[in-house]
Amino acid sequence: MDTIVKFFPGRATKDLAGSIAKGYGSKLGDVSIFSFSDGEFQPSYEETIRGAHVFIIQSTPPPHENIFELLMLIDAAKRASAKEIIAVVPYLGYARQDRKDKSRVGITSKLIANLLQTAGMTRLITMDLHADQIQGFFEVPVDHLYASTLFIPYLESLNIPKENLVLAAPDTGGTKRANVYAKYLGAGLAVGYKERKVANQVQDLMLIGDVEGKDVVLVDDMVDTAGTLMKAVDVIFDKGAKSVRALCTHGVLSGQAYERIEASRITELVVTDTIPLKKECSKIKVLSVSDLFAKVINNVVNLESISSHFVV
Repeated sequence: MDTIVKFFPGRATKDLAGSIAKGYGSKLGDVSIFSFSDGEFQPSYEETIRGAHVFIIQSTPPPHENIFELLMLIDAAKRASAKEIIAVVPYLGYARQDRKDKSRVGITSKLIANLLQTAGMTRLITMDLHADQIQGFFEVPVDHLYASTLFIPYLESLNIPKENLVLAAPDTGGTKRANVYAKYLGAGLAVGYKERKVANQVQDLMLIGDVEGKDVVLVDDMVDTAGTLMKAVDVIFDKGAKSVRALCTHGVLSGQAYERIEASRITELVVTDTIPLKKECSKIKVLSVSDLFAKVINNVVNLESISSHFVV
């Protein structure tokens, strides 16, 4: 019996969902969201999904309705007798809360994992989790993709001489990621060390590494308020860098992020479309993840390896 594959979008990333379905060679299924006057809403599949492999495509940036909508779509698919329910979540929110970093706080990314599985998710396909070990919070298969598959070819297309290229991490937490890029490209490495008093506010930032006269590329999994990133850009330019780019998978871009980026000295900020941009910015370039996700979904459906889609 042939596998029935159906794609359904959440409202947060509907355009990306359509591109993924098209890349697979299909189209989006018919799903509607009914909203009550008090703000409550109810997803409904408007076609049969009995026995189907259902791919629900929804990133979960704020507001909270996006994660709840995903949970409701999964639950509805389970109750409609879908055979497999695969959540395609290019950006998984709350991944920064992956540990107890102080007393009396929760591990919210584990809570999200529990909720997704309780709702009925049988597989997760996601990209660049804030911490790789979050995969261990799930008791179902997790296909964890990396934006390096897109970023490295883009960097190579710039034809920057290896001896002049330096990969940098804006903080010590991103050192491993930047080091992987540096080793693959045969480039240098620099690391920022930041001190914070409260979340989203950097008190001080120091740079470890030689960047004078170099083309520097900062690498991170996300850019939120852009405070740390723009401070790192300033520090690197002050150390004599020739150019400073940033590669950040998830463009959360909250608060004054767009204004900071536009007013900054950054040469270019490259993000993916795991989260749609709220507005245009002359210094932001967007690379689409749709083809990568479509190819991986094809491999998942056909029970084939996905490791060929990883550059590093």
